[in-house]
Amino acid sequence: MRNTLAKSALFIAILGFYSCDAQKSKNDGGVRQVELKAPAGKAIAAFAEGCFWCSEHIFEAVVGVDSAVSGYAGGHTKNPTYELVNTETTGHAETVLVYYDPSRINYEELTKVFFTSQDPTTKDRQGPDVGNSYRSILFYLTPEEKAIAEKSLKTFDNSGMFSKPIVSEIMELKAFYRAEEYHQDYIEHNPGSGYVRGVSIPRYEKFKRTYKGKLK
Repeated sequence: MRNTLAKSALFIAILGFYSCDAQKSKNDGGVRQVELKAPAGKAIAAFAEGCFWCSEHIFEAVVGVDSAVSGYAGGHTKNPTYELVNTETTGHAETVLVYYDPSRINYEELTKVFFTSQDPTTKDRQGPDVGNSYRSILFYLTPEEKAIAEKSLKTFDNSGMFSKPIVSEIMELKAFYRAEEYHQDYIEHNPGSGYVRGVSIPRYEKFKRTYKGKLK
């Protein structure tokens, strides 16, 4: 019994160490609402699929994507900070706003990146990160994107790729808030982080093995 309790305590400690929450312990400001308008000749799209550190790194590796910004979307509170989102009361999910070149990649292809870079069958959870701020959401800006998102979800749900039904939400993107600056390009600036080494990089490597599109 004592050994079982010790092993349980160790497992909980390890899970905490590799939790995205455990690594996010400060707030250096920088939260602001971003205009939902792309630069000339570019386009934007938003996706929530768990910890935005992982998502940002994954989307930026795809040919045609210029950059990805970590932030918050899908909630009902204005100007949410990470600490507030982490209370799981604001409705926001950790989200990446993707800036891309529509002459090189389209929204439909980005939905493929979305589905192959996560487990979309786990409600309010992605790996060790638990809570509605880690839920899976396909955001859309136009009726055309909504139709594409619905078709892509159905296609992947029927593909046999996942053993359980997909629970990803499809939601209109009404506002996006850029997260605190210490979240931006987190993997690049913190390669030795326990979470990065134990969760982010393995997830990225799995994505590279699964995704059939072009990577940089």
